[in-house]
Amino acid sequence: AEFSDVFAARRVVRGTCFALHVRASTLSGARLGLVIPKKQAATAVLRNAIKRQAREAFRLRRASLPALDLVLRLTTAVTGQSPAVRRKW
Repeated sequence: AEFSDVFAARRVVRGTCFALHVRASTLSGARLGLVIPKKQAATAVLRNAIKRQAREAFRLRRASLPALDLVLRLTTAVTGQSPAVRRKW
């Protein structure tokens, strides 16, 4: 329901791969929601890597953000991992 409220606000910042939906929040701090569909990132490993990186970027900037509800949505297909994401175990 809260995601729907952010989408209904219709304030969107678009990039090459993502759309960032924004709505003013009634709470004291910024919040982040993520929408990473299977159609855009086929493997769970890739979806989880995208989510981890988005959460970390948000965590580092959260203190300087105003009270906003943000939903980051992947809009274009990601076909593979970059060398920075790949790890050798």
